[in-house]
Parts: sequence; structure tokens; C-alpha cells
Amino acid sequence: MAAGLGFMSCDQTLIATAISEVARNILSYAGSGEISLEVSYEGGHFGMIIVACDKGPGIANIELAMQDGYSTSGSLGLGLPGAKRLVDHFSLESHLGKGTVITMKKWVE
Repeated sequence: MAAGLGFMSCDQTLIATAISEVARNILSYAGSGEISLEVSYEGGHFGMIIVACDKGPGIANIELAMQDGYSTSGSLGLGLPGAKRLVDHFSLESHLGKGTVITMKKWVE
């Protein structure tokens, strides 16, 4: 999809890595969820919108979870903040006991 939109191979890798990071979080913390991809056209630019959602336990402290090195599972704690650095837009909404929704956007340059 990214190649078809005109993303360079390095940006395709960034997109795949960001998706992989949020998918790993879904599996590790929620057990299941879904990731959707869609094409977007805004301001004269094509891009991809990636939405990852789950119905897991939610994130108690989003600010803390977005800090490099923070982990509740003993990992390196680079997943969410790393994914944010790889895309042009990153938003995270989470509600305890209801789940988490992460929206990422990457624009073709």
C-alpha cells in the first residue's frame, strides 16, 4: 500500500516498523485487537492513516507510557515513543478497562 502511494523504501520501512510496534503492544497487553490502514489525501498530499485499537485494560498513565525506557513488562520501553518518532502524526487515547486507540499518519513527501 505504501509503495503504491509513492512512499520511498525508507519510509515504507518506517511505516512497517511503527505498525509492528503497536501490533506488538496489542498482543502483549490486550491479547487481541485490530489495525486498519487507509489512504488519505489532505493539503495536496497523499498519506496513510493507521489506526490500532484494542479492548484491553487501557493505559493508566499515558504520559509515563510515552517516555523512553518506561515499561510495565520488563521490555526496553521504546515501542510507543519509538512509533511516534517514525510517523508524522501520532495520537493515543486510552480508557482504563475499555481499551486503547492509536492513530498514526504518514505523508508522502
